[in-house]
Amino acid sequence: MPDGPLLLEVGRIDRAHGTRGEMVVTMWTNRAERLEVGAVLRTDSGPLTVAAARPFQWRWIVRFTEIRDRSAAESLRGRVLRAEAITDPDELWVHELIGMKVCEVDGTERGRVEAVQNNPASDLLVLESGAMVPLTFLTERAGDRLVVDVPDGLFGNDG
Repeated sequence: MPDGPLLLEVGRIDRAHGTRGEMVVTMWTNRAERLEVGAVLRTDSGPLTVAAARPFQWRWIVRFTEIRDRSAAESLRGRVLRAEAITDPDELWVHELIGMKVCEVDGTERGRVEAVQNNPASDLLVLESGAMVPLTFLTERAGDRLVVDVPDGLFGNDG
């Protein structure tokens, strides 16, 4: 297990923009503070400090203090951006859902969360059995358990 803080993938550098080192960035997070001036994002090439950011269509134009020209920006094309996990007790974080037990409201255990799959309608909890449960059915988080209230038949025919 790596030393240091947990780093989460929060976005990707898509391409250079202009001649002064700005980049078009797709963010995978809804946390605007990831792009505040002074925020540090990490790549496999090292840390990048946000100098400026502005919305651009459905993405962002970002200037990092370490990147001074288009050539340097182009060298980072396709790099994944990572950041430290944010502590917010009111949020569900994907990295915290992995490994949790999923139970129905009647107490029936359905297995552990193996992954969370992004889906336009609702992210899906992927269980070790292969079953997928939309997060919209989550009713409670209790310790290491997620309680879900799912429609009949979601887990197949149990009868």
